[in-house]
Amino acid sequence: MTEFPRLLHTVLDTTEPRALAEFYRELLGLRYRPGDEPPTDGSPDEPDWLVLTETDGSRVLAFQLVDRLTPTTWPDHTVPMQLHLDLTVSDATELERQRARALALGARELIDRTDDPDEPLHVFADLAGHPFCIFVG
Repeated sequence: MTEFPRLLHTVLDTTEPRALAEFYRELLGLRYRPGDEPPTDGSPDEPDWLVLTETDGSRVLAFQLVDRLTPTTWPDHTVPMQLHLDLTVSDATELERQRARALALGARELIDRTDDPDEPLHVFADLAGHPFCIFVG
């Protein structure tokens, strides 16, 4: 018996679970939980819940279908952020490599703070508008 609950994964709401799962699968090098992979037999792909894992099977992110999602307007607080993901890289060269990858996968850059000597970072919005940061850790 444990004294505390264990975090299983973080769930992101989205109107397009497969597209958002693919974005993070590619960005973070994750894999689908067995059974959540896209169909290969031509059957319709209409998931309402998908899970991405590490190679050892530990869960990282899940994606839940919602009918409507109002993306955050951050840094304006009209529609609050409520949650964001922080991703770290080893150095400035890797930061720029990952910036290019995120943009190529469809992310939208919100803030470029690479001139900050203490914590260079980029803030992006994913395909559903969820913010995430990549910075030198």
